Amino acid sequence: MKFIIVGKNIEVTPGLRSAVEDKIGKLEKFFTEDTEVHVTLSVEKDRQKIEVTIPVKGNIIRSEQVSSDMYVSIDLVEEIIERQLKKYKHKLVDKKQGTDYFRQEFIEKDYMDEEEVKIIRSKKFDIKPMYPEDACVQMELLGHNFFVFCNAETDQVNVVYKRKGNTYGLIEPEA
Repeated sequence: MKFIIVGKNIEVTPGLRSAVEDKIGKLEKFFTEDTEVHVTLSVEKDRQKIEVTIPVKGNIIRSEQVSSDMYVSIDLVEEIIERQLKKYKHKLVDKKQGTDYFRQEFIEKDYMDEEEVKIIRSKKFDIKPMYPEDACVQMELLGHNFFVFCNAETDQVNVVYKRKGNTYGLIEPEA
């Protein structure tokens, strides 16, 4: 695996680099040697955060963990990704996705499905053109934490969502 490690408000020391490569390196049993692993370490006040992103054809495997100790965060993120890989193995290794990124042992081994993804409810509604700010107001009025709408400026389907600290995010499709 090829590691790309960056730090935000933290210096990536040899000790941190080694801890990341050792712990996340345990995932090497699932991936081929040329798989890239993007790791971002960041510190905000007492929050030690690690974000790990592994792009594989058609999917992104990602986990983010926060704790008061960076080494604890590193341990947690590896466990989460391993659980995700085992849980969604059949969907990741599906013929449509290709197996170029995964080791043969991972592809051949059967893991017990903890839970299958089940959609239990479906909704239909009219999407009316509105501005992102208006969509945020509508989302608040409905008491939801996200809202799908047609952006009046771009005429594309967008999503606004509630973030920590009473702020909002906007998801837009790439051009």
